[in-house]
Amino acid sequence: MSLVGAEYFVGIDWAATNHAVCVLDSSGRRVTGFGVEHTAAGFTGLIRRLAKLGEPGGVPVAIERPDGRLVDALLAAGYPVVAVKPNAIKTWREGEVISGAKSDPGDAHVIAEYLRLRAHRLRAATPLSEDTRALRLVSRTRSDLVAARVAAGNQLAALLDTAWPGAKEIFAEVTSAISLAFLHRYPTPDHAAHLGEKRMAAFCIKHGYSGRRSPAELLTRLRAAPAGVSGAVVSDALRDAVLALIAVLTALNTAIKDLDRSNAAHLHAHPDGKVFTSFPRAGLVNAAQIRAELAEPDAYSGPDAIAALAGLVPVTRASGKHHAVSFRWACNKRLRVALTTFADNSRHSSPWAAGIYRRAIAGGKDHPHAIRILARAWVRVIWRCWNNGQPYDPARHGGAARQLNPPTAA
Repeated sequence: MSLVGAEYFVGIDWAATNHAVCVLDSSGRRVTGFGVEHTAAGFTGLIRRLAKLGEPGGVPVAIERPDGRLVDALLAAGYPVVAVKPNAIKTWREGEVISGAKSDPGDAHVIAEYLRLRAHRLRAATPLSEDTRALRLVSRTRSDLVAARVAAGNQLAALLDTAWPGAKEIFAEVTSAISLAFLHRYPTPDHAAHLGEKRMAAFCIKHGYSGRRSPAELLTRLRAAPAGVSGAVVSDALRDAVLALIAVLTALNTAIKDLDRSNAAHLHAHPDGKVFTSFPRAGLVNAAQIRAELAEPDAYSGPDAIAALAGLVPVTRASGKHHAVSFRWACNKRLRVALTTFADNSRHSSPWAAGIYRRAIAGGKDHPHAIRILARAWVRVIWRCWNNGQPYDPARHGGAARQLNPPTAA
């Protein structure tokens, strides 16, 4: 959707409760400015006032965020919405407002002016389909809960390091189900004071422990670590702290498992589900993450746009004699994690992917750089399969087919 040639340009300075709106005409003259409450009535009033400017498709709106209910309301009404970066607006304001003065209405004016003058370089957001919005909602929530689980696990590990090192060392992962069950049964050194090999064996059987270590080895690991705290008062405090963190981790584990099932259901229901689950070692969770972070195909000019969005390509800075190529920090970090995770897993299943990785390592690249190179190569394949609506088939993938069927010597 082209933004050039519009008669009016709208800038919205987003806030938690009241948004500032500024409308400029094509010459830069301020037409109107007003506030909008973050309520259903406020959104309705905004749409009603913007409707007086003409057809929605000819009135682009710029705002400093890519999602949210206000953005959804504007997209639903048919307005081209441009998500502008706060850093870009900050830099633009510093160049336009020499005095450094700042206000919400003033920021809305700066955003509208930015949209008007750079309309030829900006791109309106593409509305997400209902299936993609649902998948993104579930996938992002799951990722956030996984991050919360990592943080809670680090808290538990730090607590045990301080008060009971043996309980951290007994099992491989302190956040595993068997480790949490052990800490729930023996939250302090005093509780485990009379724990013997027979009781440890019974505990392992009860909780289905399938590790390689025998009960005797587990006890040795527990006893070999520095002694934990003792004393009734400190032990009571440690028990409360350990049980509290176990409750948090248990709840997070349950919620993540529930979202795994929801993720799988929404991915299978998505029209692109079969395409994204067809890639080697993508799995359900990773495939859902990749599809959830992508918009619809017509939002991108090609695979290079997706690679840049995901931070898979470097940034070049050249000025005079200075020339530097550096890591791309500004990107969709969720998409980068999803694609690089997939690329790393794929090399263990796809000879073509393994070959790209090996050549990158042989060329002096470190592991993360080599994985980004592989992920960029996969983006081109994903783009072709996605646009054609066809699941991945190594036999139809030229590079992979040559790996599967190398030419024979004459």
